[in-house]
Amino acid sequence: MKKTKYSDKKGSALTLRRVFHYIGRHRILLILSCVFALIGAVGALILPILSGNAIDEIIGAGDVDFDAIARIALEMVIVLAVTASARLLAAICNNRLSCSVLHDLRERAFGKLGSVPLSYLDTHSAGDTVSRIISDADTFADGLLLGFSQLFSGIVTIIGTLCFMFAVNVWIALVVVLVTPLSLVVSYFIAKRSYSMFHAQSAIRGEETALISESVGAEKIIRAFGREDDMNEKFGEVDERLRTASQKATFNSALTNPTTRFVNSIVYAAVGVVGAILSITSSGIITVGTLSIFLSYANQYTKPFNEIASVITELQNALACAERIFELIEADEEEDDEGKFELDPESVSGRVTAENVSFSYSPDRELIKNFNLDVMHGRRIAIVGPTGCGKTTLINLLMRFYDVDSGKISVDGHDIRKVTRKSLRSSYGMVLQDTWIRNATVRENIAMGKPDATDEEIMAAAVTSHAEEFIRRLPEGLDTVLGEGGGGLSQGQRQLLCISRVMLASPPMLILDEATSSIDTRTELEVQDSFAKMMVGKTSFIVAHRLSTVKSADLILVMRDGKIIETGTHESLLDLGGAYAELYESQFKNVAE
Repeated sequence: MKKTKYSDKKGSALTLRRVFHYIGRHRILLILSCVFALIGAVGALILPILSGNAIDEIIGAGDVDFDAIARIALEMVIVLAVTASARLLAAICNNRLSCSVLHDLRERAFGKLGSVPLSYLDTHSAGDTVSRIISDADTFADGLLLGFSQLFSGIVTIIGTLCFMFAVNVWIALVVVLVTPLSLVVSYFIAKRSYSMFHAQSAIRGEETALISESVGAEKIIRAFGREDDMNEKFGEVDERLRTASQKATFNSALTNPTTRFVNSIVYAAVGVVGAILSITSSGIITVGTLSIFLSYANQYTKPFNEIASVITELQNALACAERIFELIEADEEEDDEGKFELDPESVSGRVTAENVSFSYSPDRELIKNFNLDVMHGRRIAIVGPTGCGKTTLINLLMRFYDVDSGKISVDGHDIRKVTRKSLRSSYGMVLQDTWIRNATVRENIAMGKPDATDEEIMAAAVTSHAEEFIRRLPEGLDTVLGEGGGGLSQGQRQLLCISRVMLASPPMLILDEATSSIDTRTELEVQDSFAKMMVGKTSFIVAHRLSTVKSADLILVMRDGKIIETGTHESLLDLGGAYAELYESQFKNVAE
């Protein structure tokens, strides 16, 4: 899917078509809303006629047809009841329609996060993405609800009023029609400027949300380095831009109401003057009751222009927010896996090969070039090297978080680009340096890779990873609900839960990316023993800076600038006296002394 490029004019029209596409999924609610709005508008148009007829029954002092007035009053009560009921039902339909469209959009947007390439998530801040799904979606829904509540009924009222006025008196109706375009022109020019301003406001709001999210997540670091003033200054700068953009958008859109009211007042005055002249000079052409009907219609006719002007302002804001949501929904997706080979984790032996692999995140910066690797079943491969040498990038390629630019990576002889991502990733168990703990129970967090696991299996995995001790100390054991990010647990305890998760799933291949970096030395020795048992018969990739964790590896790859510069066992690389020996000596020099 190609990403859509937007401009102010074409973008708003394109966004509006996409909005109608989602509205069309709930056409029954849309039809009902229009029908009830039509009934309500027609009822509002009938009331002035009944009122005018009642006035005409008052001919003079002592000459009043009370029976006719009573009959008309009853008719007015019935019309009022029908009109109010229709408007209530229209409001209910509009509310359900906007909530249903909002649900569809949010579901699509959130689901999109699972299908976009990781490069999209790497290049878009989490706060901005959250702002699109939450804040922008809410603003869009509010504008949509207001639009359907007033826009259709307003248009029906305008058309119906004109028809009734032309039926009663053509000359007065022509006065109204001649003055109307002035109101439309004013609304058009103001609305056109408002769209670009609301779009800028939404974009800056997303930027501010991203900054707040970033600051809340790193508050300890900010305080530790004394950067509170800097962050406050940065927030103040973004918030000032948001204030300026919001002020311009609001001020510009606020001009619509007073300008249209001014034009509408001219319409009302013109109807009153022309009608009064006709009623005085042309006997029988227009009665006092008919004039009252026209004045009521003039008021009803002009009122929707004010409402529609306000609605257009809200719709401009809503469309600007909708555009940002559609940018996420229509972002490029990962290549479809339909028809590709399904790996069976139960039968994967774990032979991994890389042939002439080249990859870079950006064309102007080469990272991995002509990389070759052949890992036999059950081997433990350690990957070491300085920061930025390509260790984590290699893991991203093995998992198909990114695809190679050239060459190929194979598992059991199958090119992983021809294998479904889900089956490939189910064949790996990953323990990363950055832990991810759900806002759920301990049981649910450990059983993430094996949802049907029994409590006995879960605790067995916890025992093996040495997490059992602190789990039993928790208030409700496995049923303890952990806060967002594992709040209340130390970094080491969160890491042990992640290790338990992989041990429970027991996949045929393992990736341990700094898996013990947050664990104390004593626990690390115990976990290394657990890993040694878990890695028996499994192909394992161990990324580590602490070389004490890779001594027992079958093969150590030393990387630099995206290339393997040394290979061998711990002892053979030390004897070689090369890059690995330098790394090892730099880490253990003090201990050796």
